[in-house]
Amino acid sequence: MEEKKMSGKDKLKILQHWPTLLLGLIVSVIFLFAIFTFQVKSTESVVITTLGKISGVKEAGLHFCWPYPFQKVHRFDNRYHCFDGSTGKIEETYTADGQPIVAGIFVVYKIVDAEKLFKSLAIPDISQAEDKINSQMRTVKNAVLGKFKFEELVNTNPKKMKIDEIETEMKKGISPIVLDKYGIQVEFVGIKVLNLPDKNTENVFNRMKAERNVVAEQFRADGKSEATNIRIQADNNRKLKLAEAEAQAKQIKAEGDAKAASYYSIFKEEPELAAFLRKLESLRKIIPNKTTLILNTDYAPFDLLKLDQNLSSDKEAKKTK
Repeated sequence: MEEKKMSGKDKLKILQHWPTLLLGLIVSVIFLFAIFTFQVKSTESVVITTLGKISGVKEAGLHFCWPYPFQKVHRFDNRYHCFDGSTGKIEETYTADGQPIVAGIFVVYKIVDAEKLFKSLAIPDISQAEDKINSQMRTVKNAVLGKFKFEELVNTNPKKMKIDEIETEMKKGISPIVLDKYGIQVEFVGIKVLNLPDKNTENVFNRMKAERNVVAEQFRADGKSEATNIRIQADNNRKLKLAEAEAQAKQIKAEGDAKAASYYSIFKEEPELAAFLRKLESLRKIIPNKTTLILNTDYAPFDLLKLDQNLSSDKEAKKTK
């Protein structure tokens, strides 16, 4: 009877502590879930290894796996990365015409085959992958720059530069190799650094200055030639205008002389009329409007003012005729 009573008490205690037990069960389930599952982000690719061997590649989502050391999760960021190589590996190279230059390039890449990349790396780390890319970058950079002349890299005339063509050819030399060997896709290759060695900088600048001086002299010569042509044309136009004006003046003078000759013939027939008209014109010039003068009318042209005498003399002259 006592044992039965004790068992009943134990059941009662268990019922009293069931929330604690339930909480412990939930925590255990969560713990086991965390151990046997892992989350892959949309920006990641995951390689699963079982006892050191690749057993699968997982993309975004929730996945199950055995805990370490049975299985291990290796994560790779599959977003675009910009890699400009090691600064210490920006080195001097030569153009097709033998000019030394200091050049450095960069690449934009992303991981598209995480399994292939994992197999190619001794240590599954992104820096190891970039070392692989950098080796190929150096080889292709020197090979491509050696095909182009210096003036196609550095020039004051943008039309003579071939930077875009150079970058495209570099991408063609890098992308297929790193994709095939390492599962890395190169989206873009660009020139980041393009300098001259210190010992050659002054010589190059002097040469560029000389080229600019030649162009400037050509422009000045063209300007002088154009100015001379303009002056010659202006002088010819001036002479032509003067000749036309002189011809027109001679024509007007000839017309005036012809009209004057016709008037002279009339004045020869009527000398008295001619004298009268000339005196009248002189009076118009000497005496303005509304002017009072005291003059001797015995002198020309004021003798015209003696109207009575003039009229009587004209009548006598007509009677005599």
